[in-house]
Amino acid sequence: MSAKDLQAGGLRLIDRYLLRLLVWPLVGCLGVTVVALLLERILRLLDALSQSSARFGYVSQLAVNLVPHYLGLALPVAFFVALFIVIVKLSDGSEIDALLASGQSLERIAAPFLLVGLFLAVFSLGVFGYMQPYSRYTYRAVMHAAINAGWNGRLAGGAFIDDKGSLLTADSADMAGQRLTRVFIRRLDARGQEEIITAASADLKMDPDGKTITMDLREGRRIGHDATGAYRNLAFSSLTTQTPLAAAAALLRDRGGDERELTMGELVKQAKSPHPVVPKATLMSEFYGRLARAAFLPFLPMLAFPLGLASKRGNRAPGLVIAGVLLLAFQHALLLGQSMASSGKIPPFPAIWVPFGIFAGLGLWLFIGSRTRPGDTPVSRTVRRINNLVARLVRALPLPKKRQAA
Repeated sequence: MSAKDLQAGGLRLIDRYLLRLLVWPLVGCLGVTVVALLLERILRLLDALSQSSARFGYVSQLAVNLVPHYLGLALPVAFFVALFIVIVKLSDGSEIDALLASGQSLERIAAPFLLVGLFLAVFSLGVFGYMQPYSRYTYRAVMHAAINAGWNGRLAGGAFIDDKGSLLTADSADMAGQRLTRVFIRRLDARGQEEIITAASADLKMDPDGKTITMDLREGRRIGHDATGAYRNLAFSSLTTQTPLAAAAALLRDRGGDERELTMGELVKQAKSPHPVVPKATLMSEFYGRLARAAFLPFLPMLAFPLGLASKRGNRAPGLVIAGVLLLAFQHALLLGQSMASSGKIPPFPAIWVPFGIFAGLGLWLFIGSRTRPGDTPVSRTVRRINNLVARLVRALPLPKKRQAA
């Protein structure tokens, strides 16, 4: 393509080309990151809800409501990694050099990526401001229902069933979880008094009504209180008893007891209320924190270009490491600012926007500094100095002497 084509009617073609390079790395990085985070959390959920097959049906609902949370976490990382991949590819193929030689400025090359950053900022504002509050509350509601979903009549060996004040455990069980050995039961009797039952073995069977479990206990003891309140100790060779299956309980409170369950509009409304549900400083720090996380996305291309172009000189790994440290530091700075604002040590506005201004200014400074010599930034020069220092130290170390053959 000639320079005339690039400068006249080919500008939109260049934009489409750059955006096409960005789409699949962004989708791939975002998908892999969200799926990896979800899988790790799902494994923990399965372990936590493993004592009832009825509870497994809640896992898919919990996973769906975790998507907005992990999407918000993964979006900045995936966007930066995709930008870094595209910039490194353009740099390795000397396409950046060709575009610059044709009269295109670095700002013009970065313009499509800045537009994507603005679009993702609006999208993430919807995720942080509206999707996450509702999904967080729904997740807690589903988890509450799952925990209180009751016992389904099966028990794994060594596990504990703690349901409505009753405790059941066994040393071992068959694969179906219905034939137990060395059983221990602590529960309340018909008078509300605590009783203890131990048995060498037991068989569990769900009753036809689906509301109770029949336990056939063998070779054990039953310890409790009699009508006078004295202890009684009964040895038995066979004992049949029933245990109810508890139904799921309703969530005890409405949405809004936590500032993270409030939407952007509700945060502002509660902050203006004379009697907010949480302190005003906490509400405003949460509001500013969501805005700052969304507003930081358009600055990621300004950070990715200098660090990505520096990889042409063999500093690819340090660029990714520095970017990861900066992103992590930004997230922790916002969390620290929110914590200090909630405790009343710092007003909410400077607690959030001062760290945002520092990191956004750093990205802008690095981008401006690389316009004349792409890839040559203070960060890249510092990395090269460190690499040179390490290389000199390695050369200065004495080499191990070779052992002479006997």
